[in-house]
Amino acid sequence: MEAGRFHERDYWLALAPGLHIEDRSLFEAVTYLELPPGSASRFKHDGYVQGSADWGLDVKLMADTVRALSAANVSPLFAFLYDEFWCPFLKLHLLHGALLGGRYCLLPDFWILDVDPKKGGAGWRPHRDKGRRALFDDGSPKSLTTWIPLSSATPLNGCLYVVPAQHDPTYATADESEMRFEHQSIRALPAGPGDFVIWNQAIYHWGGKTSPQAAESRVSMAFQFQRADLPAFNGPLIEPLQVLPFEARVRLIARQLYRYRHLYELDPKLAQLASEPIAEAIPEPAFAGVVAPTAPVSDDPASQGKVGRNQPCPCGSGKKYKQCHGALR
Repeated sequence: MEAGRFHERDYWLALAPGLHIEDRSLFEAVTYLELPPGSASRFKHDGYVQGSADWGLDVKLMADTVRALSAANVSPLFAFLYDEFWCPFLKLHLLHGALLGGRYCLLPDFWILDVDPKKGGAGWRPHRDKGRRALFDDGSPKSLTTWIPLSSATPLNGCLYVVPAQHDPTYATADESEMRFEHQSIRALPAGPGDFVIWNQAIYHWGGKTSPQAAESRVSMAFQFQRADLPAFNGPLIEPLQVLPFEARVRLIARQLYRYRHLYELDPKLAQLASEPIAEAIPEPAFAGVVAPTAPVSDDPASQGKVGRNQPCPCGSGKKYKQCHGALR
């Protein structure tokens, strides 16, 4: 990238002509995916749930854009300047609310990876995102990670691997740093464009190493979420239905890159931007600090019934339906 051009909207639009920045019509076209039957029980026992959705986007173009950034030695994280990379997480709005038990926010913790087999690439090393501090005493989650592949993710190009909670002896214990699970408990999660995986932040997981026989690189993106009634794990929190302006996205990306500056050479202007206060660019969620409902999650989407526009939103936000997930219908 030419020095200092990261803050120029036209530069990014010219780089990927088929993508958009602050095009509200794209967000207004998003329809929400509801929690499939059986997902809540699987999530409780395994610590994760895997599903599929029609994103309504040109996912190949998104993956190609990420690869083009990598080829230009630019962090793929800059793809989050484009609207298309936010829309899939918006589509999962009801799932996030259901799995977290009510109101939630996006954390400013996100990533995009282009795991290239030609370079011997690999995903993140085995780890727990936050460990047992991300769980309530009853085992329900305080926070989640949602991972979305934009290309095929296979054992040859570094798909996800997890140890299901029910097969992990040290899961949610004081000994969680010790790995005592049987190797046969490891579960590969191959996936493709249109799939997603959501996990609580206490399960043990990683991305595999690639093979030279892989047909393509593995392109994927991830975002973290937390309940809105808890102190922020990291700030600033982001209201889930908010369309962030371009400048706020630049600042978020700058901060995230600064955290991982040991991996990339950081533009000095970007480093300076990362050190500046960001709160004024991202308004605090209106419901921050308000206690979220903790009623059990139903596996039956039909149990929500038809919702009137002036009735409370079934996601638990406390807002009227027309002001929450009905606002973008």
